[in-house]
Amino acid sequence: MRIPLTAAACLLTLAAYAQTTIRLTSVPATTPTDATLYIAGSFNDWDPGSAAYSLAKNTDGTYQITLPASITGKLEFKFTRGSWDKVETSAQQADVSNRTYTATGAPATVELQVANWKDLGGGSGGCASTALQPNVQVVNASFSIPQLGGRTRRIWIYLPVDYATSARRYPVLYMHDGQNVFDKCTSFSGEWGVDEALRQLQQSGQDPTGTIVVAVDNGGNSRLNEYSPWPNAEYKSGGEGDKYVDFLVETLKPYIDQQYRTLTGREYTGIAGSSMGGLISVYAALKYQNVFSKVGVFSPAFWFARQPLFDYVKTAGHQQPIKFYFLAGAKESETMVPLMAEMRDALQQQGFAAADMSYHVLEDGQHAEWFWQREFPAAFQWLYAGTPTAGKPQRPALAFSAYPSPAREQLTVQLPAPEKDAKVEILDTTGRLVLKGKVRNGATLDVSRLAKGRYLLRVQAGKASGTQSFIKE
Repeated sequence: MRIPLTAAACLLTLAAYAQTTIRLTSVPATTPTDATLYIAGSFNDWDPGSAAYSLAKNTDGTYQITLPASITGKLEFKFTRGSWDKVETSAQQADVSNRTYTATGAPATVELQVANWKDLGGGSGGCASTALQPNVQVVNASFSIPQLGGRTRRIWIYLPVDYATSARRYPVLYMHDGQNVFDKCTSFSGEWGVDEALRQLQQSGQDPTGTIVVAVDNGGNSRLNEYSPWPNAEYKSGGEGDKYVDFLVETLKPYIDQQYRTLTGREYTGIAGSSMGGLISVYAALKYQNVFSKVGVFSPAFWFARQPLFDYVKTAGHQQPIKFYFLAGAKESETMVPLMAEMRDALQQQGFAAADMSYHVLEDGQHAEWFWQREFPAAFQWLYAGTPTAGKPQRPALAFSAYPSPAREQLTVQLPAPEKDAKVEILDTTGRLVLKGKVRNGATLDVSRLAKGRYLLRVQAGKASGTQSFIKE
């Protein structure tokens, strides 16, 4: 049975107990003759360049792939040329919705067409970047990840509207899947528009301090591996999340704090992501409670590592107050909302304050960038507005910075005006006080006699205080 299907009408319910063949009868004229085309979808965790899902090129110029017989039910997918910056688009060069197909009966061949490629634009010069300039910059297109054997990753940064004209220091939010954060041209299926959202919030006075956002590209084929500390036997992936999180804390954050005017304390540092990015954000915040105090959890894929993740919640326990913003759509999947509610409850059972959790399940929400883009401003405002956490009464958060980390001889401490000096304490990983004293604004703190390792720095000036993790090398 042969069924024609257009890009605008991809929703099918067919009978197909056996294998389904998907054939591309037409591709853009700009498609390179030596290009390899791929299908990426819900059946391969949206891997845009999986060799197992490459299409064979026929002598008549068509492309096709026969899916494994085990792939049945409702499928969602798109075509790429190996990466999400080379994904298919509409004839008008707009992002297209996921194609959908339900395989439920007899064998079938489905014929489709690709109208355009995101990076080629049908000969019109390619996709026009939507990243705000000069606010959005690429820190490094190949930033090394020593914890993962020297893999490299593109790192983006959004700088507040007044960054170039002020001498102030700013809170920081770290985000995953950097391809989707700022620019539609590198995104999978539309961007989050974080740069536009933060500019509008700052200019309207709803984010008066401004906030820096650091976005880390996912690793494509290694995304599942890096976004879960535990392997998933069914997907045969996962297990490198611990090293990825170590990279964020031990390599990337110290670099950002050294190169940009950041507020380095945990009270001003957050982490956020969607799907697998939501899973790894929760893990990162629990592992490094002295580093992160805010977590944005969008449509989290807790199912991927359900048991070990919930076991880890108990193991990590409550060490520091943390704000959690949970968001999902009511119809995303059967397990999405129940597992998100279970995570909220598990965290509260460990002592995290209910007042530090904002929980939202929206009827129209979908597992898609447009949903997360729409809801990001509200999540950001809740996470970064006012005092960093509720819970037990505490001093106001001190907007200080201390760097470098790792530190060999000295830490430089920057205090907010009008503070001139501060009390400092340094504790080791057991909570033992190993150094205390006073430091003037802009002066250095001698840490040369400390043994190598990780420490917690406490700084108090006036009625405000703050904490920061740092490494002594």
